[in-house]
Amino acid sequence: MSVARIVSALQFCPDLCAPRSREPGPSLQSRGFNALLALLPYKQQLASAEAVQAHVQKLALQPASFEPPNLGRDVEVTLTKMGGWPVYYTAPASGHEGCNFVMFLHGGGYINEIVPAHWRLIGQMTRKANVVCVVPIYPLAPRATAKDVVPATAELLRMLLEDAGSAKVTVAGNSAGAGLALAACQWLRDRGHRQPDQMMLISPAADASVSRPEQIEIAKRDPIQDIPGIVEAGRLYAGELDIGHPFVSPLNGAFRALAPMTIFAGTRDLLYPDSVDLAERARAVGVPVELHLLRDQPHNYALMPTPEGRKARTLIMRAVA
Repeated sequence: MSVARIVSALQFCPDLCAPRSREPGPSLQSRGFNALLALLPYKQQLASAEAVQAHVQKLALQPASFEPPNLGRDVEVTLTKMGGWPVYYTAPASGHEGCNFVMFLHGGGYINEIVPAHWRLIGQMTRKANVVCVVPIYPLAPRATAKDVVPATAELLRMLLEDAGSAKVTVAGNSAGAGLALAACQWLRDRGHRQPDQMMLISPAADASVSRPEQIEIAKRDPIQDIPGIVEAGRLYAGELDIGHPFVSPLNGAFRALAPMTIFAGTRDLLYPDSVDLAERARAVGVPVELHLLRDQPHNYALMPTPEGRKARTLIMRAVA
């Protein structure tokens, strides 16, 4: 795998977890990938508020493309606009009659655009799980903030649920996109709307404050993320809201009557304590939760070219099909 493809594979947002007593250690490929991640510039880009601000200013001058790469002849791609946002639909080229649906919300700290790594997962779900994927290209911070992005995303999800009829609807996301998925489901619940059939949350960004004391130590081992940059990206996304507002930090929202959740996280992800807390809070109010916590796995490990990542994606394909 070329460095360029590895870099592309990492530009979405992370996920990881907590170890179990008899859980095997990370694979050789995973250990090598962690070492390689530490050599790439991602952590530097999150090392300070100033680094994030410089990155955002650069993107304002040279916006990144959100167009999908070629997903193959067996995947049909359609672009439309809903609520002023570009929204892509991917469907099996053989036909989508009777298919289930996945709304996929990409990561990137709310400041980075969807990248080829996300599109590869979308293409894989479309092809292997035989689903229609709905991919909103939501506007990024600081141009757009949580007070507008969360309700608009929830409204798109509400319309999809209406149109899907009896078909299964999954809302999936990684990192910031997983946080947005959770916030959107809380918005739907609070307004009496139907929940999706399930949430698939990869390394969810559930608390933008990153304020747990233990996260300082975890950050030293995280090969991708650092606390100052995550906090600054959260501040930009919060806009006029407090960073603890549930739109920005859905861990602070209510969990009753939400859709069942599957969460993927790893212990080299400084966000993983929030995934553990998220699972505990949801279970406490009767929400079914499946938490996949893997030792020494990094942020977004479920999207990475490792045995652990492939196993996670196999679970995702089975769940959404």
